[in-house]
Amino acid sequence: MIRTDSLQFTYQDTQNNTFCFPDIDLPPTEDILILGPSGVGKTTLLHLLAGLLPPKEGDIFIGDTYLNKLTRKQLDYFRGQKIGLIFQRAYFIRSLTLSENLILRQRFPKNKSNRYRREELIMQLGLSNLENKRVYQLSEGQQQRLSIALGVIHKPKVILADEPTSNLDDANCENVISLLKKEAQTCKSSLVIITHDQRVKTHFDNHIIL
Repeated sequence: MIRTDSLQFTYQDTQNNTFCFPDIDLPPTEDILILGPSGVGKTTLLHLLAGLLPPKEGDIFIGDTYLNKLTRKQLDYFRGQKIGLIFQRAYFIRSLTLSENLILRQRFPKNKSNRYRREELIMQLGLSNLENKRVYQLSEGQQQRLSIALGVIHKPKVILADEPTSNLDDANCENVISLLKKEAQTCKSSLVIITHDQRVKTHFDNHIIL
């Protein structure tokens, strides 16, 4: 489902700092953990895989789609349909309710709202009875589960998670990884987790160290 070849990236203001990434060949419905300390380009790699950054060199395929050849508009549409993004710092419309945030995500890009999928996911993630709560009224843990819901509600082919366990205690770390793996199985998605958190390593047979 995800394949990269000779991937490199250089930020314009740091010409002497080129990131060179190992090749990835991840079959459909399988998962991979990408580990590394701060500064080695983990988030940069996730942004490349999501089509948020263009590579300096190398190729990125998701399924049969060659990301390098897509226009920005095509990338936006492809990402909205096929990729689930879970950022280290969640992005919500805080003045909207939990349910309204999910409805908004379902309708992008040009999709119909699916109440049954929304209710199913709310129940699976333990967010029942919180549908009408505004995001700023939710606890940090509830916001994190909402972030996962936003990333998987459209049943993406690929789920990309950036540091999903940062600043969590051991129990919540276990819960978040279990939720992500369960949702990936439910959606039949490939799962990529990028993190510095060594606790996560025991949950994955397949991993890359940057």
